[in-house]
Amino acid sequence: MHPTRRGWTVVALAVVLAVLAVVFARPVVLGGSVLVGAWLLTQQYRFLRDLERTTDDLSVVQSPAQTTVYTGTEVPVTLTATRETETALTLEITAGLPVGARTAKPISVTLKPGTERTDRTRTVTWPVAGRHAFDDAAVTATDGLFWETITTRATPTVTVEPSTPQMLHVGEGGDRIAASYGTHGTERSGSGIELAELREYVPGDTGKQIAWKATARYGTPYVREYEAETDRRTLLVVDHRAALGTGSRTETKLDSLREVALAIAGTARRLNDPLGLVTVGDEGITGRIGLASPAVTHGTVRRQLLDLEPTAVTEPPETTVSGRDNSPSPRRPPDSSTTRIRGRKPNAATPGDIQQSFSDLGKGDDAFARMLRPFYADQRVYRERVSEDPLFDAVRTGTTNAQGRLWTVICTDDSRPAELRETVSLARRKGDVLVLLAPTVLYEPGGLADIERAYDRYVSFEEFRRELSAFDNVTALEVGPADRLAAILEAGRSTGGRA
Repeated sequence: MHPTRRGWTVVALAVVLAVLAVVFARPVVLGGSVLVGAWLLTQQYRFLRDLERTTDDLSVVQSPAQTTVYTGTEVPVTLTATRETETALTLEITAGLPVGARTAKPISVTLKPGTERTDRTRTVTWPVAGRHAFDDAAVTATDGLFWETITTRATPTVTVEPSTPQMLHVGEGGDRIAASYGTHGTERSGSGIELAELREYVPGDTGKQIAWKATARYGTPYVREYEAETDRRTLLVVDHRAALGTGSRTETKLDSLREVALAIAGTARRLNDPLGLVTVGDEGITGRIGLASPAVTHGTVRRQLLDLEPTAVTEPPETTVSGRDNSPSPRRPPDSSTTRIRGRKPNAATPGDIQQSFSDLGKGDDAFARMLRPFYADQRVYRERVSEDPLFDAVRTGTTNAQGRLWTVICTDDSRPAELRETVSLARRKGDVLVLLAPTVLYEPGGLADIERAYDRYVSFEEFRRELSAFDNVTALEVGPADRLAAILEAGRSTGGRA
């Protein structure tokens, strides 16, 4: 409880009267000071009594018109205050809007003495994806002499999903993919819902398989073959390290990758594919949901994806492959991943292979062994370093104990090419791999100021993406703003370049 300006005036009056009574030795004046003080204490008691009654009978509701919206959407939010007991207090109630919400003016209402109910509605914009919980509404009560602020527990949650604009590009070399994210078929036929083929009847087919309309149309028995239902075990590995925060406030690398990851999770739920999630920050794994039925995991996966924010920077990342001034990875031989034999795809050696090669060289003492031994020693150190990188460890953790073949979806950017090469090489041992890459050149503020250099950086990125796609069982796709990519490609065409 705090005195208002008027309350402090009354306190000052009582003090002045007391001082005057002492100075002029006037007991009557002192009696006036006592009366003013007693009146003030009475008002204080009445304020505390009314405040207690108000707290018990006040109802405050913060109600957004929608609890699930897309980024950039404007949603009306209504603040309603109702009190059942009439008191002498005036109440000023302010809504506890989340930090991620934007409104022109605060949402507040005033309940004056004698007023039982009031409400106000304002439009709120939600520019940031995630789950946003309202804070407690703040209620300031005053009787003119004293004031106090209390809170009410009316805290709804609004889930803001990344918008699905046509401007998000997912594809290869500037070509957008047409297929839905995460859909898959099967090479087997049997009971299912997807039609595989219509063929002529052969002995052994059951009557249930006969397509009567096709039989009547062609004049000979035809049967329908359906794709057999099959599950694909989907593991999402989402990188939300500091580098993934690059971009505008409403369109970062993480925002775009999150949108595609949510779509893949939704497809897994629709197809009843087992679904798991591993999230990785600068210090390591930040969350893990084991592979299980989407009926069990989808809700948790979706909430964790929406709650992701870029983590703090701990050390500078490697130079991105989107620039022409890229330096080779530390301790990596220049040709260890770029030299190719025509007709063969790259197949990175495992740490065990390197250790074995190093041991074999250690047994010999000829000039050839002495020349190559330092090279293999450097490789051994490099592999140990990569194995400690967060993304590599996340994939290793998520796939080590997983049973059966996996479809691993890695959502990251191009800022750590060496680590990503090793991570993909590890993940493909467990099955197919989809790498969703956010090119830094498409997100950096001012990245298109020098459009020709931006095109050169995109070409470098495209070379890296193709290098990853060249691995067996690996598909690498770019994820970024379609308008910025179109501007870069147009600049390349105008100068005769080709990505």
